[in-house]
Amino acid sequence: MRPQPAILGIAGQSDSGKTTLIEKLLPLLRAQGLTISTVKHVHHAVEIDTPGKDSFRHRQAGAQEVMIALPDGWVLHHPARDGARPPLGDLLARMSGCDLVLVEGYRDVPVPRIAFVNGVEKPDVNVVAVVGVTKPAGFAVPAFSRDDAPGVTAFITDWMRTAR
Repeated sequence: MRPQPAILGIAGQSDSGKTTLIEKLLPLLRAQGLTISTVKHVHHAVEIDTPGKDSFRHRQAGAQEVMIALPDGWVLHHPARDGARPPLGDLLARMSGCDLVLVEGYRDVPVPRIAFVNGVEKPDVNVVAVVGVTKPAGFAVPAFSRDDAPGVTAFITDWMRTAR
């Protein structure tokens, strides 16, 4: 049985550079032989299906889940009938095995995270590193500039060894 993946959050204000950093980290981490999955939390409705198409109609009619089989993969949509955000643990339980899950968002969930800062925030107990436009100073955790993907990658691989 494969060990549980390491879970690492990437959190910060909207448009702070989280997604851009994740895009840079993924190929660097994969080059080290790691398998990585991601969870992206959004604050607005996203339509993953086309209104009027069969799978959309299945969901609108009340299907508990709708799986869409695509030529290049699949999507499982589980509508939240109560309108509540799914708990992170429920989402992680549905994912295939991997070495690392990067979670973008979910700032209120107590998982280790890299926090994007503008130099004035104080990291909470879950923050294991900080990232800023320039390398932030004065933090008790490792700090990186937003463009230092190799440094953040090295930090993550070291963190994964000690976090397990």
